[in-house]
Amino acid sequence: MEGIIYTKAPSDGRLPKEMAVYRLLDELGISYERVDHPPAMSIDDCHNVDEILGIQICKNLFLCNRQQTDFYLLMMPGKKPFKTKELSRQIGTARLSFADERHMEELLNITPGSVSIMGLMNDTQNRVRLLIDEDVFHDEYVGFHPCINTSSIKAKAADIWKKFLPAVHHDYTVVHLEG
Repeated sequence: MEGIIYTKAPSDGRLPKEMAVYRLLDELGISYERVDHPPAMSIDDCHNVDEILGIQICKNLFLCNRQQTDFYLLMMPGKKPFKTKELSRQIGTARLSFADERHMEELLNITPGSVSIMGLMNDTQNRVRLLIDEDVFHDEYVGFHPCINTSSIKAKAADIWKKFLPAVHHDYTVVHLEG
């Protein structure tokens, strides 16, 4: 990994869904730093990115209820363990599991390893409920993928909560996870 930090969108033939993220951030006046890297399929693959950007990349989990009728995007600290029972109680859902790849692509236009809050820009029917662990919510910066796992972005959390989410017509629920 080179470790070069960029403050503008790439200009080298990226996927349309990645370029759409940069366009929206620019339109909303959200400044960001980004770094390109080899595919990061899990949070463990993001340690170098964390160091380069000076943040902790969020763990983003795409979840659903047993009937696969309710969908959730959970943002939580990368190092915090996830316990479904702990979250289920807080959101009033009996059983949570990981949503499948088909729903991930259909609702967020992302693939496994690329789950990100930016996928909510593709959820035009608001079928995905955003859940944010309070530790992430209170951080000054948030890190995420631009709908593809070969780049990572650092932006002010307040800009994401107050500019991005209203622009994509999504609200959020802050949850408390012990881990």
